[in-house]
Amino acid sequence: MAIVDRPAFEARATHTGPDGPYGYVPTEWICILFVVLFSVTSALHLGQALYYRLWFLFPTVILGGIGEIIGWSGRLWSSRNITLLDPFLMQITTTIIAPTPLVAANFVILGQLIRRLGPKYSRLSPIWYTIVFVTCDLVALVVQAVGGANASLAVQDGRDPGPGGNIMLGGIIVQLVAIVIYMALAAEFVIRFVLNKPIRNAEGGRYEGTHQLDTKIKLMLTGLIFSSVVIFIRSIYRTIELTDGWDGRIIGTQVYFNVLDGGMITLAFYCMNIFHPGCLLGNGKEWKRTNSLETIQVDATEEKKRSNESYAPSAV
Repeated sequence: MAIVDRPAFEARATHTGPDGPYGYVPTEWICILFVVLFSVTSALHLGQALYYRLWFLFPTVILGGIGEIIGWSGRLWSSRNITLLDPFLMQITTTIIAPTPLVAANFVILGQLIRRLGPKYSRLSPIWYTIVFVTCDLVALVVQAVGGANASLAVQDGRDPGPGGNIMLGGIIVQLVAIVIYMALAAEFVIRFVLNKPIRNAEGGRYEGTHQLDTKIKLMLTGLIFSSVVIFIRSIYRTIELTDGWDGRIIGTQVYFNVLDGGMITLAFYCMNIFHPGCLLGNGKEWKRTNSLETIQVDATEEKKRSNESYAPSAV
């Protein structure tokens, strides 16, 4: 069943009355508030990334913040020019995809925590954890972007925007599934670490970890949990919104969007400002040192294993 009803969408997108393409007029002061909030958190993240030299934050958190600023600027533009189609299309595409890079940052941070506490408690190694979930996040980002562009171009050309809307919904669902699996595996990892019930032994070249569950790591885990939960709430909302259709009650109710999209993502961004990986896990040099220590220990164990095999007496 198509989630986008073409006549309903085109009626909104070409509407010249007081409600415009949204079905409501975005409240100007709320749009200004979110532009300011996302500008402040993005500026803080830029300063924190430079100070702690954590370069992965640029294509993840900072990029997501820029996307949110653009999206809410589009809504602000619409609040003053409600009949214009361009700001509507701009905001609906950017606010859909902007949180995706932030999710990728959470995946990277959890991989680092697993590396420090001990991969033997995790079903995936730290590197594979990052590769698998960041890849899923990139797929979700591309799918959402393609869907948003497809729907936007369709409306501008007078074609059916339904396929683009379906593609966007697919991207949201991919991200939602990835978040659910990520949260489940992360919960299992923490529980196994606390109970000291490893999935595998640390032998055979596996890195055992060098850190304990100290206050800073607990705070980092708290930040990840909170950020993941609010992003999950937003993903649920977006899934229901797109399933309900462009002419549905959910997409036409401003307070839902302000609270369940803008509000949730704002909390996620500021959560990472407060529970910052640079402050709690160290600067870029500390991250590299941890990664190097893992590589050295694994290589040394493998070398010892090969040495023992080479000197083992041959069977007669």
